[in-house]
Amino acid sequence: MARIVNLSDVGFDPEDAADRTAPAGYAARFSAIGVQLGARMLGCTLIEIGPGCRASPLHNHRCNEEMFLILEGCGSLRIGGEQHAIRAGDVIACPPGGPETAHQIVNTSEAPLRYLAISTMAEPDIIDYPDSGKFLVKGNLPAGDGARSEPFRFIGRREASLGYWDGEE
Repeated sequence: MARIVNLSDVGFDPEDAADRTAPAGYAARFSAIGVQLGARMLGCTLIEIGPGCRASPLHNHRCNEEMFLILEGCGSLRIGGEQHAIRAGDVIACPPGGPETAHQIVNTSEAPLRYLAISTMAEPDIIDYPDSGKFLVKGNLPAGDGARSEPFRFIGRREASLGYWDGEE
C-alpha cells in the first residue's frame, strides 16, 4: 500500500456525494485519505463544500480532536457562539469537549471550499449536536470472533434515555 498520495489524484467517495437525505444547505464531497494511506491512529479526509453550503451540523466530539487546514476558498467557522472568517491557509484546532468546542464550517463564497480534516481516531466517540439536542455514539465493536469488527452507530436524545433496570426481571 502506498503511503503517499497527491491531493490532485484523490477521488471523492461516490456514496457521500449522492446522499439525498441531507436537508437543503448541506452539500459536500468527502475523500477518506487516511484510510487510503493505511493510517490507523489518525484520520484525514479531504472535504469539498459547495457554495453557500455546509458539510455537517454544528457538533462537538467528546473523545476526538480535529484540526482543519483550509486549502482553497473562504467561508465562516462557527465555534460555540462565535463566528470567524476563514480562508485558504488557515489552520483550525478543535479539541474534544462540550458545547463550547462545537464547530461548523460554512462556505460563504460562490466557489468550492476545500479543506483537510485531520483527527484522532479514538473509539468509541460521542458527538453532540447542540442545535438539535441530539448525540451520536459511534465506533467499531469487536465482533466476538476476533477476526473483524462491526460498526456501531446510535443517534438519540438524552431525554429519551431508559433507566438502567428498565425491562429487566
